[in-house]
Amino acid sequence: MRRSNRSRERDAEAKPTLPSPTHNTPVTRVCLIGEDGVNLQYELLSRETSREALATYDLERPFENALAVRTVSVGAAVSLLNDLQWYLTRFVEECLVQEPSIDDEEWLSRGLAEQLRNGDVDPEETGEFCKVYGLERPDTSEEEDTARGPGSGSPDDEADEDGSGHPGSAAPELESTDESADESTEEPSERSSDRGVATAFGPQRLVEPLYVRRTDGDLPEYDLRDVEETLVVRLTEAEFTQ
Repeated sequence: MRRSNRSRERDAEAKPTLPSPTHNTPVTRVCLIGEDGVNLQYELLSRETSREALATYDLERPFENALAVRTVSVGAAVSLLNDLQWYLTRFVEECLVQEPSIDDEEWLSRGLAEQLRNGDVDPEETGEFCKVYGLERPDTSEEEDTARGPGSGSPDDEADEDGSGHPGSAAPELESTDESADESTEEPSERSSDRGVATAFGPQRLVEPLYVRRTDGDLPEYDLRDVEETLVVRLTEAEFTQ
């Protein structure tokens, strides 16, 4: 039996309209660059407090000895960095924030991201002061040495020797009583949060930053090393002149 056009129209009106999925919604990224000689992934994921702070994010590895996550806004990015402050002062050389509404390739320093969040600077005023890193792909042997950190032993061996369960950690005088109490002896490689770290981007290394000032919308060419790619980080004026 054929249904009338009016009946089909009534059925169409009765069906709820589902929102379209937003798979490509721009998000703010946070990237932590580890100190030389520090295995950043291990240090952050072997400690309960920092591991829990990162547990809700999908971790990425855009550069050598770095971790990156995606957040919903600059404010959320700054809040995450504040939550991780204890670890940032001990294991992280640089904190970067990328806000696609400002630029989908260039990054912001943590200080500039905070100024932007607080309304102390307008988005169009963030691009004058910059530093440009060269991007190099390290040798495999160098990458393995960096991943192991100081000392020739494996993480398991070092953990057994000192009983701490977290090799390469900061000196004892830097460890607070509260943080020491909630350290986890579980190996990072056994945790689901560690298995989620993506390596598809390749472990390129940030080398020799060149401090430059944008003139008429253009940045001077990076000439400190012979590299094919660079990474631009926008700075506050104070960071540029210090």
